[in-house]
Amino acid sequence: MKKISFIKETLGLCPYRERIRQAKIAVLGEEDVPRTKAGLSALKQCYPKYGPRIWAGKEIIPRKVIVSNLFNHVQTPIEEGWSVAKTQVKDYRGKQLTYNSHNGTDFSIVPGTKVLTAAPGKVVKIISEFNRGGLKIFIDHGKGLMTCYAHLARALVQVGDVLHQGQEIAFSGYSGLDALLTFPWGVPHVHFNVWLNGEPIDPFAKTPQETSMWKNNNIPNPQTVDPSIKNTPSFYISEKIDEALFYCKTQKSIERIQTIAPLELRAAELLAEMNYYPTRFTKRINIYDQLYPRSPRLDLPFSKKDFDDIVYLDEL
Repeated sequence: MKKISFIKETLGLCPYRERIRQAKIAVLGEEDVPRTKAGLSALKQCYPKYGPRIWAGKEIIPRKVIVSNLFNHVQTPIEEGWSVAKTQVKDYRGKQLTYNSHNGTDFSIVPGTKVLTAAPGKVVKIISEFNRGGLKIFIDHGKGLMTCYAHLARALVQVGDVLHQGQEIAFSGYSGLDALLTFPWGVPHVHFNVWLNGEPIDPFAKTPQETSMWKNNNIPNPQTVDPSIKNTPSFYISEKIDEALFYCKTQKSIERIQTIAPLELRAAELLAEMNYYPTRFTKRINIYDQLYPRSPRLDLPFSKKDFDDIVYLDEL
């Protein structure tokens, strides 16, 4: 395990007053954001057999990244708020390795593991929100594709950094309220979001006819560094950003986003707001220059030096 502060970085508990304020948002809700829904079924996300071992820095299976949650293809309605319950779930395999509102992929690894960018790109936003994923890094990969890496311990990049293939971006942790509530039975992980044309998608292909976002079909490969693979910039339309903000109900969000320059950072802030706080918008607008198709562009956000492949938690 890397030398990272358990309280400050791995759990992301500092500054304490700000984290308490953010935790209240999850419990009580705030303007245009319903409180988080739970229930007894949420306890199914605790794994006493694995959680304490991973927290202690022990790999469950050597050189394997454990997929502990997948994208839910039957999510509860957005207007009902974020739900961590497991009452209506179906992952791309037709199984139940997910929960109601889960719109990403969880990769469970020992805290302190190096996290890599899943594709060449540019860092467009870094933020720590205790109520929604802890420390997060957002990377724009061009052609309508953006990824977000949540529950991190320490960022190794800054906004504006241009990243090559396989570049290190962070140390993993389990920052955020859900880690505090499930410790030590919850498994530490990186929550990995994939957004295409501003919408959350499953990088795994659900059917043989659908294109996987992973380069090796539905088998994400660990990476080797390749500085020769460069990023392709995204093209955003300013008028579409203005239109998307027109459908935002929350004035403080509108004012914050409107003041951001340059255009790509304003677009990234808007995309993050639409996806992490979707109930603040009455309508979603594609702010890119066109609609981009799914294409195999992603690798596993971890190094080939550390891992060989993945294994699903429900198959252990």
